[in-house]
Amino acid sequence: MNTGTPTAEAVHRPKKWVLWTGRILSALPILVMLLSGSMKLIRLPQVVDGFVRQFGYPENELLIIGVVEVTCALLYAIPRTAFLGAILVTGYLGGAIATHVRISDPAFVGPLMLGIFAWAGLYLRDDRLRELILLRQTPIRPAT
Repeated sequence: MNTGTPTAEAVHRPKKWVLWTGRILSALPILVMLLSGSMKLIRLPQVVDGFVRQFGYPENELLIIGVVEVTCALLYAIPRTAFLGAILVTGYLGGAIATHVRISDPAFVGPLMLGIFAWAGLYLRDDRLRELILLRQTPIRPAT
């Protein structure tokens, strides 16, 4: 029987444009991290050179960092593990920011923006995160 009042599920469901904006914002860090991690895994000469000469890391750590980067991106991309993935992406990008700042490289803004896009995207596409981080004055109460 339809009483004309929206169900709790309907109230929590984001509008389509909000969901798609979240997906698009989320796609950027996923794609960038998958590409960057893949380039580390296949050991592109330019990546190896920058990793060793510019950033000062030992070459043997390239594989580990590539695996971590791809794993973080994949966990973030899977809806069921997206929250864990976002936390891991934040940690990974924090290390990337620290690496850039350590050598006075202004490119630290790139990983910073990816982190912002990752959390903004997840916020828009996951109602559980919106419930956890309320940006409105009146909290949503579950239906009884």
